[in-house]
Amino acid sequence: MAKLRWWDLFRMALRSALLQATWNYERQQGVGWAFSLHPALQRLIPGKQGRCERLAEHTAYFNTQPTLASLALGAVAALEEQREAGAGPDAAAVARAKSALGSSLAVLGDRLFWMTLRPFAACLGAAFALGGMVRGALAMWVCYNAVHLTWRFLGTGWGYRSGPAVLGKGLRASLERLTRLAALGGCVVIGVLIAALLAPHGAPRRLVFQVAMMAGIGVGFVVAQRPRPSPTEWALGAAVLCVAASWLRHP
Repeated sequence: MAKLRWWDLFRMALRSALLQATWNYERQQGVGWAFSLHPALQRLIPGKQGRCERLAEHTAYFNTQPTLASLALGAVAALEEQREAGAGPDAAAVARAKSALGSSLAVLGDRLFWMTLRPFAACLGAAFALGGMVRGALAMWVCYNAVHLTWRFLGTGWGYRSGPAVLGKGLRASLERLTRLAALGGCVVIGVLIAALLAPHGAPRRLVFQVAMMAGIGVGFVVAQRPRPSPTEWALGAAVLCVAASWLRHP
C-alpha cells in the first residue's frame, strides 16, 4: 500500500497558498481544497479514473481559515490513506470529518490570524517605520509570516500524523497561548508607538495633533469590534490618518 511521503505533504502545503484562488459563493474554497489535496491522491490512487472520481468528491463546499487549512489537509490525507487501504471511512465519513475540521479551525484561526496577529504585525511595522519605511515593511512581513508560514508548512505534517484527532487539547492550547502572547505584545507595541508619536525625542507635539491621533485610535478600536474588519477599510483609514498627521506636524 502506498503511503504519503514528506515531499507529498510539502507539495500540499505549497498548493494550499492558492486555496482561495478560485473562491466562489457556491463552493467557496472547494476547488482550491481539491487542488491542494491532489498530491496526496496522486500518491495513493494510481489509476487516473479512480483518482479523478476521488478528486471530484473533494471539490464540494469547504471553507476555513486559509493558514490552518494545512492541518485539515493533512488529517484528511491520512483518512484517504486509510480509505484506500480498505480500513478507513467511506466518502460520507470523510466529508463529515472535513466539514468538522473546517468549521473548528476557522473559529480558532480567525481569532489568531485575523483578530490578533494581523493587527499586532501592523502595529509592529508602524513602530519600526518611525526609523524608516523599509524597516517597518520588513518588520511587519517577518512578524506575520514567521507564524503564518510555520503553521502552513508544519501543519500539514501535524495533521497527517494526528488525523482528525489533531483538534485535541494540544492544538487548542497552543493556539490559545499564541493568541494571548500576541495580544499582550500588541498592547505593549501600541503603548510604545503612541508615546513615540506624541512626544518624539521628548518634545510633545501640538495639542491638535494629540487630539487627532486619539480620535483616530478611538475610531480604530470601535471598528475593530467587528468580527473581520475589511483590509480595504483599514488601509483607507490609515491613509487618512497619515495625511492628517503629516498636515498637523511641526513645520
